[in-house]
Amino acid sequence: MAIKIFIDQGHNPTGYHNTGASWYGLDEQDVTYQVGIYLAEMLNSDPRFEARLSRPTPDTVLGTNNSTSLAERVRMANEWPANYFISLHVNANPNPAINGTEVYIYQLYTQSNWLGEAVLDGIVEAVGTKRNGVIARPSLYVLRKTNMPSILVEMAYVSNPSDMEKLRDNQYQFAQGIYNGIMRYFGFAS
Repeated sequence: MAIKIFIDQGHNPTGYHNTGASWYGLDEQDVTYQVGIYLAEMLNSDPRFEARLSRPTPDTVLGTNNSTSLAERVRMANEWPANYFISLHVNANPNPAINGTEVYIYQLYTQSNWLGEAVLDGIVEAVGTKRNGVIARPSLYVLRKTNMPSILVEMAYVSNPSDMEKLRDNQYQFAQGIYNGIMRYFGFAS
């Protein structure tokens, strides 16, 4: 039986126009959409996995505001039911020197923690971002309300010029890094 992974492409361009972080002309919702498409293609080409997307098309509408959008993402994953939940995001900071990749989880020392560590390492190796670690953020709705091991991946800082270039130019490599981390987590990596 295939391992079911729900890929949540953070933010929602239509409906209520929450595009997420936006710097240097690059919108978070566009990056998360495309990285999610690449990742789902990689996972679905492997018979050991089945992947579903929160936004299968660029104009998929999820909810009418932030609360209903988050609730819809969680509902989709829980009702499938997914075995794992991966939410893709792009970070930003008023200080343009802040950079790197981090993964948020509900609780340390859980399956989410181990998956998060593997995915974080995969991204850092594939893209060359700074490794900022796995951080417990139990207040995040999608981590708190999903019924399966869940991670929220902040791929890089769109507010940092070097990270922004990676997010703009290396979206396939971000997906490859996440995929490599998933493979390592399940012991499928060579």
